Amino acid sequence: MNPQNPNLEAMQQKIRELQLLYDISCALNRNLRLEELLQPVLKQMAAHMDLLRGTITILNREANELEIDLSYGLSSEEQSRGRYRLGEGVTGQVVASGTPAIVKKVSEEPLFLDRTRTRQRERHRHAQDLSFICVPIRIGTQTIGALSADRLFGEDVALEELVRLLTIISSMIAHTVEIRREAREKEKALRDEQARLRLDGLDRFKPVNIIGNSHAMAQVYRLISQVAPSRATVLIRGESGVGKELVAEAIHANSPCAGKPFIKVNMAALPENLIESELFGHERGAFTGAIADRKGRFELAAGGTLFLDEIGDLPPAVQVKLLRVLQEKTFERVGSNTPIQAEVRVLTATNRNLEALIEKERFRADLYYRINVFPIFIPPLRERKTDITLLADYFAERAARKYNKQIHRITTPAIDMLMSYHWPGNVRELENCIERAVLLSHDRVIHSHHLPPSLQTAESSGTAPQGVLEAAVKTVEYELIADALKAAQGNRAAAARLLGISERLIGLRIRKHGISVERFKN
Repeated sequence: MNPQNPNLEAMQQKIRELQLLYDISCALNRNLRLEELLQPVLKQMAAHMDLLRGTITILNREANELEIDLSYGLSSEEQSRGRYRLGEGVTGQVVASGTPAIVKKVSEEPLFLDRTRTRQRERHRHAQDLSFICVPIRIGTQTIGALSADRLFGEDVALEELVRLLTIISSMIAHTVEIRREAREKEKALRDEQARLRLDGLDRFKPVNIIGNSHAMAQVYRLISQVAPSRATVLIRGESGVGKELVAEAIHANSPCAGKPFIKVNMAALPENLIESELFGHERGAFTGAIADRKGRFELAAGGTLFLDEIGDLPPAVQVKLLRVLQEKTFERVGSNTPIQAEVRVLTATNRNLEALIEKERFRADLYYRINVFPIFIPPLRERKTDITLLADYFAERAARKYNKQIHRITTPAIDMLMSYHWPGNVRELENCIERAVLLSHDRVIHSHHLPPSLQTAESSGTAPQGVLEAAVKTVEYELIADALKAAQGNRAAAARLLGISERLIGLRIRKHGISVERFKN
């Protein structure tokens, strides 16, 4: 600190600190992949704080292990060695306790393990000891990782101030780190599960992110298992809401580029004048509003998979450029003549009739043949009704967790309504219906009257041409009897006991409502 004017020096330090936090905020708001969001943060930290290294370590909760996920100043080999058990070493203790740690001299701290094998080399190179600062990265009350930094030891270095600044930065990046951690765990779970399923052979292959055991979906699974290991272009077809994006995710998760980016673009959701810039990027000054260079989705997906949804809505002018990328594996940003390699696997999807669009000259035939290398058709939900109950149970459990409610079952009449409906909106419509029913339920059960009006029949909704009270009583009576028969597996006497009525009376009610007892038997 300048002894002549300590206030000026302190003010300049605060300005540098605010500039660092501003730069980090700007970096986190850029439209980039997760690793490209966090890497500049470490670089800016090193430049502003005179650091030799900076690392972001992520906790694998299932294995209780820590590993360096991103770093500045470490080689890929050194980074790969940065693994710790929870509670092991300084970093492990920081994550386990949720409190920061300061190691003034790493050579004097027995807990400092130097797993990356870089600190001893640095001490010899600079003939000076190193200081190590580590702070937890927290989401609410949970510690999800650690942010750490190395710098040369100095008696005049205020390490407590560095801890304060690192704590602020860790809170700024916590949400981004959590998204990255969840994505890594999801990818690992998918790879592990798919590896296990492959041991059973292709006929029993089933992606873990898709619900359904019907014969129609088994055919889809078989196609996924056959095309995923290749880099072939895939055209996924099917009505809106059938789960085309899930199929694309399954193909990526089981491909050689599973650990690389999976970038999704919905062609129908982008304005026509921005699609080219979104796909291929642009140079500064290429058009009004282009104030900086920007990478497109092809660059962001480098080495991974690019999923182009609603490909049938792609404007003709962009179709020509996409065809060139697929053929020549190169493209240029808008406003640039420099070719860029496109090492990307392309998956496409549409709910439109591309053949009809070709006849109307609204879709290029040559592009169609280029993307239709390996077509996969996903059948609508009305053609695989055996999957409806599986999907309904899954959506009910997920919605219950989302809204902090308990749902124990779906009544038989409600299931009957789900099975008899034609589902024009497919799986997406079913999900919305179940989420609505979970919100309406107050007795931990989804009843038929919790389902939307579009699913109701005249009898179930009480709108049949008869008295309002009589219709309502009839509906409730039908549901109670059907539920009792289901619980008693079709045994009339047991069902009657559950309802507290005689066997003769339940027989009369069964005949009155036309209920088939056989369907409830084993």
